[in-house]
Amino acid sequence: MEAIGLLVTLEARAGKEADAEAFLRSAQPLALKEKGTLKWYAIKIGPGKFGIFDTFANEAGRNAHLTGEIAKALGARASDYLRFLRRWKKWRS
Repeated sequence: MEAIGLLVTLEARAGKEADAEAFLRSAQPLALKEKGTLKWYAIKIGPGKFGIFDTFANEAGRNAHLTGEIAKALGARASDYLRFLRRWKKWRS
């Protein structure tokens, strides 16, 4: 059961919209491998604006996700074509 959710909103840097979208699409297989991530969605909010929404059963799953492969990829490559609008918004059900 989902007990914790996480929403991250992002904006593509000028001229990097296609790269940002491709990066987010490439992250889905990584999310599917995470045992503690129950659901993971990358969404296009509008032109150049994106979001990542995911859910977890517990804090351990969320923490594993925040230190996992997607977080590492975001830290390593995404700054070239994405900027965070709101880094973390977390809630409990």
